[in-house]
Amino acid sequence: MTSILKADTIQDTDGNNIINENSNTITIGASGDTTNIIGTLQNNGAAVGGANTPIFFLNKTDSQSISNNTTTKVTFNSELIDTDSAVSSSTFTVPSGKAGKYFFVFTVTSEQGNDGDYLSAYIYHQGGIYARTLNRYPANVSLTSIVTATIDLSVGETVEAYVRQNTGSSQTVTGETAEKRTTFTGYKLIT
Repeated sequence: MTSILKADTIQDTDGNNIINENSNTITIGASGDTTNIIGTLQNNGAAVGGANTPIFFLNKTDSQSISNNTTTKVTFNSELIDTDSAVSSSTFTVPSGKAGKYFFVFTVTSEQGNDGDYLSAYIYHQGGIYARTLNRYPANVSLTSIVTATIDLSVGETVEAYVRQNTGSSQTVTGETAEKRTTFTGYKLIT
């Protein structure tokens, strides 16, 4: 036997609306309420919500020499977060079942340069430049460059951090345990 319950409003014992239907819009709860969903909330059969994983956060705690006018991969020796074990040799590789849109941030700090010289930070995708930023050194001051990118990635694709400078001699990319001066992070966006 099948039963049908018809109501446009369901209230709790205090007379507060728990569920209300008006013009084909269903409202559950009210402002300030906590609504717990047991099971999977879906939108047309697809799960709603999710997690921003995989996520990784790499920090450089040592120093790395960068030759003049040479684009060089930055190596990170401290892996603070890597939820899916997706980072190897400072390269992020999209794990199986994790294709999608990702957001990346690369921050690099180098020692003092000459006035007008540059420090460029790059995010590489599949071995080539995807995004780049260029900052000019003021005289005798260390410099930080930051580059961000949102990339639509397939399983197995790679993302890396590179740097380039033109001070006329080698420069040192500096790392720091506590202050985290040179870092590389990325995570999958919920879409």
